[in-house]
Amino acid sequence: MVGSAFCHRIGDDPHIHTPLYGSIVCTMPTATVRPLPRKIAPRRPKPEATARTRLTPEAWIDAATEVLVDQGIDHVRVDVLAGQLQVTRGSFYWHFRDREDLLRRVLQAWRELSTVQLTRRLEGARGDPREQLRDVISLPFRGRAAVRAARIELAIRAWARRDPLAQEAVDEGDAARIAYHAEIFQALGFKTADAQMRGFVLYSYEVAESLLSRQGSAAAKQARRVFVEKLVLQPVPG
Repeated sequence: MVGSAFCHRIGDDPHIHTPLYGSIVCTMPTATVRPLPRKIAPRRPKPEATARTRLTPEAWIDAATEVLVDQGIDHVRVDVLAGQLQVTRGSFYWHFRDREDLLRRVLQAWRELSTVQLTRRLEGARGDPREQLRDVISLPFRGRAAVRAARIELAIRAWARRDPLAQEAVDEGDAARIAYHAEIFQALGFKTADAQMRGFVLYSYEVAESLLSRQGSAAAKQARRVFVEKLVLQPVPG
């Protein structure tokens, strides 16, 4: 609070000399005034920092997979992906060491989704091995999901013809899927060697059916499914 004014005559104080306001001088005691707090505007993150926060590694992997399918492995480059995602190249290196690191992650994601998680879902969905058999036979016919999976697989297999890293991923995926098919036949009562052969034959049919999806009408495809199921369950003479 500001105090009261204190007034005195000039002559009363020999130390005061001023021509202002006549012979009376009034002084105001000094008050302690606290400054009002300043409102500090929140700092806005830089656009690049926001992009790094929101753009996950999975977004880069998905974008790389789309380019792989549509344009081929030679076009899966950092500058191409950054342009599609509308970020700088620096955002890429926030998540990946280099292009090879990204390609390795693309293969890992493909194997996880198309083999590990798919097998886990098939195993958990049916307790009856005969029903599991029908499920795997039906995989190439499952609408848009099957078409997209086939496109990705075809692109990765084309890549594998040129790249040992991709070929290794494809070989591992094929081996794991064939092993799962063999387990189904073993659960149906076939001996190990016989189950492995039947698993290979059935898996080969599924791969071919996914690649030849434009061959035959819906009725023809259904007829092939029924025929293949009967075929792989038939005893082999000898």
